[in-house]
Amino acid sequence: MRILVVDDEQAVRDSLARALELEGFQVSTAADGLAAEKALQGEVLAAALLDLRMPGLDGLELLRRIRLQGLRLPVLMISAHGEIADAVAAMKEGAQDYLVKPFGAEELLLRLRRAIEDQSLRNVVEAGRQAGEQDLVGESPAMRQIMARIQKLAATPSTVLITGESGSGKEVVARLIHARSGAVGPFVAVNLGGLPEGLIESELFGYERGAFTGADARKPGTFELAGGGTLFLDEIGEMPRSVQVKLLRVLQDKRLRRLGGTQDLPVDARIISATHRDLAQAVRAGDFREDLYYRLNVVHVAVPPLRERPEDIPLLAGRLLEKLGRRLGRRIEGISPEALRGLQGYFFPGNVRELENLLERACILSGAGTIEAADLDLGRAAAGGEPATLQEIERRSIMSCLQRWEGNRTRAARELGISRRSLQYKLKGYGVEDDRRRQSPAPGA
Repeated sequence: MRILVVDDEQAVRDSLARALELEGFQVSTAADGLAAEKALQGEVLAAALLDLRMPGLDGLELLRRIRLQGLRLPVLMISAHGEIADAVAAMKEGAQDYLVKPFGAEELLLRLRRAIEDQSLRNVVEAGRQAGEQDLVGESPAMRQIMARIQKLAATPSTVLITGESGSGKEVVARLIHARSGAVGPFVAVNLGGLPEGLIESELFGYERGAFTGADARKPGTFELAGGGTLFLDEIGEMPRSVQVKLLRVLQDKRLRRLGGTQDLPVDARIISATHRDLAQAVRAGDFREDLYYRLNVVHVAVPPLRERPEDIPLLAGRLLEKLGRRLGRRIEGISPEALRGLQGYFFPGNVRELENLLERACILSGAGTIEAADLDLGRAAAGGEPATLQEIERRSIMSCLQRWEGNRTRAARELGISRRSLQYKLKGYGVEDDRRRQSPAPGA
């Protein structure tokens, strides 16, 4: 664990650093608040010791900036002045403790460890709260099986691969595994499908200052940020082969090296990955490394699409409406039987994410306290008559959504709960051209 020591007196910095290093801590030091801000951006820290009174940016203002950035970092204020007003001000800004100089190494270590343990406990509680807000809902056999598997996986550090369609709840499963594991570190998610290929490596492994053009300061990667917790690699199937071999090496060696770095750093994060793709097929096609596939797929969890568990929709819709009511500040009585039947007959290409988007729009547009079928505007996809294939149901659902948004593909993709790129791919399969391409004049016209 790395501790940041900020004090304008070098003798104090050196003394504190020696005491901490003797106890096995790694230490970074800064002589003023501005230098400390740079260190905060370039290091993964377990705690910070801030001198209260420094020239320029003092300890109290630095503490305010730390909290404004949302950093959950235990901070201990240190000062040669034992004034009650200073201690009260520091605690109000979020300091965990306040030490008055001079103090012994034993007292420092006792209070520092207590602050780190308290923050770890808060992280566990917060992870449980977040997971509770997104809890998997359903009484279907498939969902009961997944919940039982989550309980077993939470008790082990095993690598997990979660598969399922976009919007089916893969990240919720990952968050629940993390929350119920009792891990003291954070849950860090990175969507590999949403990152340009050239940025994936630096996002995962971090970089040193000067590693490439624009690298003006050291930046930790997500592996470091997830230390002691869980790193969730979403859409792992989109990872380029050039990065796959580096990820494999990190998983094998449990160590990484930042881009431009010379020092190997330990990796202490559980890896949970997810994909909507068939990775076994990607291995056969040569798009995904077989050895990496087996490293990631120690335990497999398959999340079923919403259309395969329609019996869960009433309970799920009720839970989502409660959440939407709180967020929108509206009292929603419920959903009519006719509207529920419409939802249970809908294909849901965007799964749970699309269900939430449909209900949110209905809450906004509905004039009454009960959601009616007309408020959902499911179109022909939810109408009677059994289509010939699931692909046809999906096509109708997507085209109906696109029509509602008057051809706006970005908004349609958002409602469906899929990326615009995925929507473009599906529309291309239906033979639907991109409006912008169709409307552009031919060369020489």
